[in-house]
Amino acid sequence: MTDVRVHKVRFEPVGIEMEVEEGETVLDAAFRQGISLMHGCKEGQCGSCKSKLVEGDIELLKYSTFALPDYESETGHILLCRTHVYSDIGVELLNYDEDLLSRSIAVKAFSGRVAAISALTSDIRLLEIEIERPMKFWAGQYVDLTLQDGTITRAFSMANPPGEGINLRFIIKKYPNGAFSSQLDGKLAVGDAVIAKGPYGTCFRREERPGPMLLIGGGSGMSPLWSILADHIGSGEQRPVRFFYGARTRADLFYLDELAAIAARLNDFKFVPALSHAETGDGWDGETGLIHEVVLRHLREEKLSGAIDAYACGPTPMIDAVLPVLQMNGVEPDHIYFDKFTPAVR
Repeated sequence: MTDVRVHKVRFEPVGIEMEVEEGETVLDAAFRQGISLMHGCKEGQCGSCKSKLVEGDIELLKYSTFALPDYESETGHILLCRTHVYSDIGVELLNYDEDLLSRSIAVKAFSGRVAAISALTSDIRLLEIEIERPMKFWAGQYVDLTLQDGTITRAFSMANPPGEGINLRFIIKKYPNGAFSSQLDGKLAVGDAVIAKGPYGTCFRREERPGPMLLIGGGSGMSPLWSILADHIGSGEQRPVRFFYGARTRADLFYLDELAAIAARLNDFKFVPALSHAETGDGWDGETGLIHEVVLRHLREEKLSGAIDAYACGPTPMIDAVLPVLQMNGVEPDHIYFDKFTPAVR
């Protein structure tokens, strides 16, 4: 048996050092050792973990040139989720968050069982699982869920707040050919084995912030936002909260009664649903249009004061449309946290 070779990685300008084994990516090594670096898809598609190689011998696995264009790879830029190391290396972090690094949690695998599956809309399901022991995570983070034989693994954000023991809940959108989501209507049953590996994600609730909080989502983007909102309520913190949620039709909205109850409990909370394809029979008198257009109108009309924290979760086109709206309306880039739900590639 051959010993695995181990090398050192030093991250600047934060001065953090860690070990990485040959055969694992730098990002996976960081997860294993509880060092939370900026990341997103973990598959070379989003560019969130883009950094610059200062010195050392590395090899990049296959990645999307959208995440790392040729002109950047030619100037020493790398994706930590695609980087294998063959010597001690130095890396300059282009994006890092001191709060994230200070609240790092080591990634672990948790065996579990399906506890319940229920329908929220025609194509959105609530999956509940029980794991062998409690998982520590921050509200808004996600795990990789693997089904029985290990051939199907997908990333899903927790819908429950931290601290609920061995219970995890996930709001999942069904896709006709989705390898995982198609299992939710009959194929996956209560008691079936599942493995949850995590936590991952940088779009988690920042605590003890007095300014307004914006929650913006669509589809299954409700899942991490529901966790963040529940965690905020449980904290007892007082701040203005605006929750924008985009759906196609009235039938695609859910949790409306629960949100009405929250609005009655919190001092300064507004839920703003918007329909992009409102139907004649909907009897809808609320907001219409794409969610970034609705957010733009409300921010211009309300003119919220104070340092705003914004959390946006949903499909990539939605996130790409929302980000400039937020920045043009006074939300500082380092107070914008987002989770792009990219298509699975495995």
